[in-house]
Amino acid sequence: MRTFIAFLVVLVLATQASAAVRTEAVNYKQGDAVLEGHLAWDDAAKGKRPGVLVVHEWWGRNRYADKRAEQLAALGYVALAVDMYGKGIVTEDAARAGELSGQFKKDPALLRARITKALEVLKADKRVDPAKIAAIGYCFGGTTVLELARSGAPVLGVVSFHGGLQTANPDDAKNIKGRVLVLAGGDDPFVPPPQVNAFEDEMRNAGVDWELNLYGGAMHAFSNPEVDKYKLNGAVYNRKADHRSWEAMKRFLAEIFR
Repeated sequence: MRTFIAFLVVLVLATQASAAVRTEAVNYKQGDAVLEGHLAWDDAAKGKRPGVLVVHEWWGRNRYADKRAEQLAALGYVALAVDMYGKGIVTEDAARAGELSGQFKKDPALLRARITKALEVLKADKRVDPAKIAAIGYCFGGTTVLELARSGAPVLGVVSFHGGLQTANPDDAKNIKGRVLVLAGGDDPFVPPPQVNAFEDEMRNAGVDWELNLYGGAMHAFSNPEVDKYKLNGAVYNRKADHRSWEAMKRFLAEIFR
């Protein structure tokens, strides 16, 4: 009997050890741009499940974005950390980051085309239920997922973490098909009150199902524990806001995917 029990314990432990978050590089193209995403999923999950795009900060698709995708995979989703710049293009220099992200500010159509291609890649994955897709993004990525929604893309919801809220065409909000959650720092100098107010008006005028959480004392990039190393004025990690915003996102995703 003891031998049988010991066997069962070993079997359970072996099963638990084999069930883990798996990752792989996903190469794809948009126009002439060669891109490389980071796909994450829990190999213990069975059948098709919701998919979530993760869009990086203005630094490019770095380890922070990949880690967030892996955290989402641990929650039961298939997550794709998107590459908006090109395979291997990442920086820690603010001036260079400004150039890389600035090309999309000058060309919103390119931004929408680039993120739409990533959406197509995620929807095509064999593990993903193509009718259940959401997108989250950080800073530049937050702006990107809002533009994805404004484009009329068939996503159930988008979540912007400390992202810019401005858009070239506010009337495009009428195209939004899913829900919108914005998680912003109450003291973010990059997203000042006039920009927040304009966003609220945009959402109201378009009749969007939207939600805005402002975290008191939080500044730009509040969710990234490594942001302080960049020494950007107005960008500071805030542990409480990081935790609260992640929990808000979890609730939001659970609601739209139920």
